[in-house]
Amino acid sequence: MTKKVLNVGQCNPDHSSICNFLEQHFDVTIDRTHQADDTLEQLRATSYDLVLINRKLDIDYTEGTEILRIIKSDAELQKIPVMIISNFAEAQEAAVTEGATYGFGKNEYNEPDVVERLKKVLG
Repeated sequence: MTKKVLNVGQCNPDHSSICNFLEQHFDVTIDRTHQADDTLEQLRATSYDLVLINRKLDIDYTEGTEILRIIKSDAELQKIPVMIISNFAEAQEAAVTEGATYGFGKNEYNEPDVVERLKKVLG
């Protein structure tokens, strides 16, 4: 069964790389948003299996964890798995304390442990 992923706050090259990586390993469709407003609108309109949020949003370089906090504090959205995209372990750990599932960095595509981590959500 095809899973739905929402990819948030990526520049065009990074969005393309993430799509290629995910599509190579999983049966997924991937939508894209850029900031909190369009992300929340999309999450309320469509059911997603995973949300990937860039650590720093490309559009204005604000913290992606702000969107994570909004999602995890919303009763309708909080059960959706969310991962932060960051190469920094401290950013991953901080996101987990905010309710995220441990994510991955752009330097980790195709790492076996990252693929296994994603399998738990995307099967």
